[in-house]
Amino acid sequence: MTPGFQELRLDGVGRRFSGKDALADLDLTIRAGEFIALLGPSGCGKSTALNCLAGLLPLTSGSIWQRRSDGEKRIDVLPPEKRGFGMVFQNYALFPHMSVRRNVAFGLQMRRLSKAEVARRTAEAIRLVQLEEHVDKLPGQLSGGQQQRVAIARAVVLEPSLVLMDEPLSNLDAKLRLEMRTEIRRLHQSLGLTTVYVTHDQEEALSLADRLVVLRAGRVQQIGTPEDLHARPANWHVADFMGFRNMVEMTAAQASGDEVVLEGEGLRLVGTAMSPVEAGASVVAAVRPEDVLVVEADGQNRITATVDVVEYQGRELAVEARTGTGRALHLRTDQRLAPGDAVTLAVAPERLLVYPREAAEPAPSELAEVAG
Repeated sequence: MTPGFQELRLDGVGRRFSGKDALADLDLTIRAGEFIALLGPSGCGKSTALNCLAGLLPLTSGSIWQRRSDGEKRIDVLPPEKRGFGMVFQNYALFPHMSVRRNVAFGLQMRRLSKAEVARRTAEAIRLVQLEEHVDKLPGQLSGGQQQRVAIARAVVLEPSLVLMDEPLSNLDAKLRLEMRTEIRRLHQSLGLTTVYVTHDQEEALSLADRLVVLRAGRVQQIGTPEDLHARPANWHVADFMGFRNMVEMTAAQASGDEVVLEGEGLRLVGTAMSPVEAGASVVAAVRPEDVLVVEADGQNRITATVDVVEYQGRELAVEARTGTGRALHLRTDQRLAPGDAVTLAVAPERLLVYPREAAEPAPSELAEVAG
């Protein structure tokens, strides 16, 4: 599929509701053929951004531009049907009285293409999503995964310059989510689609996207590749959302370059500063469960704890242990542990990421209380 543009650019895009920013100052350049995931918790602005891009919401500020071989064109002033985008909704939005074939063909018929062209493109789209055996069924006769495939076929049959997907897998069970993730990535690659995908699932975003845009309270926190965000979150909000489940408030006792000596919660640890930190500053130390190791007693960054909860997860256990001060630490291990076991834990300094905590920001513990 030939892309309809070379580049799509969002300049300072914002949207307000009742005088409050739902999205503010979004700057993003999307290259043709890219898969972009908009990621963040509920209410962060990701669906607002998608609806602004689709034309379903007018912008309060900013502009959206397409760069083609013949120059740039501003598109935020165009109605949705003039932008040439396809959209896949969370609830599928299929016509219940129409067969799979008629659902997929509907958009082509509205464009008044010839019957032969409609038939050819409809058959090709249905083949791509592997629903040839179900062409005459109604949506109510299909599984959730099959209905989602019909919705995807209906979007791509129009050969859009951009496909917008708004949490398309959230209504599916865990097994179907995995299958459809693979299907979406396969279609994206085989058709050369440009895709913007909204999700609150960081694992889903990491597995699908070329780049991720993490939003919080309507503002971009970080834009980068899956590797960037997984290994080097820009701040503790991103770290918290990207799976750094252990977030501990501490004090920077000493700071020398990237190395920071931390004190607090009855612990003394060495970590790596992700941005400048001064001695005496309040910080948040973040580490992934898989980077918390069960070790022998001697060595750097040792933490004594007692196993509290053990969850069997096949080859490994998900464990919650508590320090002497009651601080919960989450880890993954292949060692057979049981509640009540005394353990020594360790974290490599390069895996313990340290972020400054601004006084105006809620602490991780406060966020957990709100979320709970």
